[in-house]
Amino acid sequence: MKFGGTSMAGTERIRRVAGIVKRQQEAGHEVAVVVSAMAGETDRLVNFCREANALYDRAEYDVVVAAGEQITSGLLALHLQALGCKARSWLGWQLPVRTDDAHAAARIEDITSDALLASMAAGEIAVIPGFQGLDPDGRVTTLGRGGSDTSAVAVAAAVQADRCDIYTDVDGVYTTDPRIVAKARKLKYVTYEEMLELASVGSKVLQTRSVSLAMKEGVRVQVLSSFIDESAPPADSIPGTMIVSDEELAKILEGTDMERQLITGIAADKNEAKVTLTRVADRPGAVAAIFGPLAEANINVDMIIQNIAKDKGETDVTFTCPQADLARTQALLEERKEQIGYYRMIADSKVAKVSVVGVGMRSHAGVAATMFKALADRGINIQAISTSEIKVSVLIDSDEVELAVRVLHTAYELDAA
Repeated sequence: MKFGGTSMAGTERIRRVAGIVKRQQEAGHEVAVVVSAMAGETDRLVNFCREANALYDRAEYDVVVAAGEQITSGLLALHLQALGCKARSWLGWQLPVRTDDAHAAARIEDITSDALLASMAAGEIAVIPGFQGLDPDGRVTTLGRGGSDTSAVAVAAAVQADRCDIYTDVDGVYTTDPRIVAKARKLKYVTYEEMLELASVGSKVLQTRSVSLAMKEGVRVQVLSSFIDESAPPADSIPGTMIVSDEELAKILEGTDMERQLITGIAADKNEAKVTLTRVADRPGAVAAIFGPLAEANINVDMIIQNIAKDKGETDVTFTCPQADLARTQALLEERKEQIGYYRMIADSKVAKVSVVGVGMRSHAGVAATMFKALADRGINIQAISTSEIKVSVLIDSDEVELAVRVLHTAYELDAA
C-alpha cells in the first residue's frame, strides 16, 4: 500500500490512513506500506538547501530532503500502534534499498527483503519511507521527485506482493481529466503500455518510472482514493483502476462480448514549448549539431519536424521541449548559432500537446484520421504530429486544449452515457 503526500498531510489524515491500513490487515493480508512526505514538505526542505548554498552538494541535499519521508513513516507506525497494531518503520538504509550513486536522481538496483518478509510473517505492518535509498558507499540517496511511487512498486516486486495499491487524491484512471470533461469514465483496467504513454503525455495519476518498473517486474498496480468519508465503505472495496499486462487483460476479457475499447484515454500537457530554426543547412550532421548539445544539457526533446529542403539546400527544423527548459534551450542554440548555421530562431510557449492512447490502435486503421477530422471540423489547427504504436499526439494552440479534449473524447465515443 502506498500513500502520497496529500494523504499524509497532517495528523488527521495520517490517522485515517492508519485506519485504512488496519482494515487490510484485519482482512487477513500481510501488509507493507510506503509513504511520501507530507504535502509541501519536500519543497520546504529543498528551499532550505537552496538558501544554504545555491550550488548545493547533491549528497548533502539527499540527507536533508530524505527527512520528510522519515517523519511520516515514524508517525504512521505510531498511529498504527495506537490502534493496537504491531507496526515498525524500516528506513531506506535499514532494509536496505540499494541504489546507484546518482544523488537526487538515484535508480533502485536491489532491495534486500528477508528481514522485511520475516517481520510481515510475524504479523507486523512494515512502514517504509518512499523516495530514499542507500548508495554503494553507504550514503543516503533520493530517487528524484515523485520517486515514492517507484519505491512502492520496487518493494512490491521485492516481496512478490499480490498487488501494489497506490492511494492518491483521485479514485482511478479516467478516460480524460474529469475537470475538463464531465462525462469522463473511470477505467477498470489499463495496460502497462497504455499507462506509460498516458503518464508520459500529461496524465498525472502515476509517475512514468513507477509504471515502467511495474511492467518490467510484472507488478499489478491498483490506483485508489484515500479521500473517502469515515462512513463510506473501505477504499479498497470501491473499484479503482487496475494496471496489468496485455496478457492478463486478454484473460479478463476472454469469453465476454466486449470488444476491447479502441481508445483508452485522452491526455493533455500544457508544459510544452515549440522552437523553430529557419534555413538550416541541408547536409549530414546539421541536425546532430542542434540536438547533441540539448542532450548533453539533459533537455528532453519530443516532437521533431524537418521540412523538405528548399532550392538553396536549406531546411527548417521545428521541435518541442518542456516549457521550463525553453530559456536554457534558446541560450544553448544562440551560443552555437554559427556552428549550427541557422538564420533565425522562433520560440512559442503558447502551445500544448494533446494525445490519444489505446492498444486498439495496433489492429484498427483510421485512428489518426478520426483525430485530424474531429479537430479540423472545430477549426483547431495542428502544428506538429508524433506517433507511436499505441499513441497519436498533436501540438496545438494552448488556448484550444480543453475544446480539443472534449471534441476528441466525443469523437472516440468515450463519453459516459
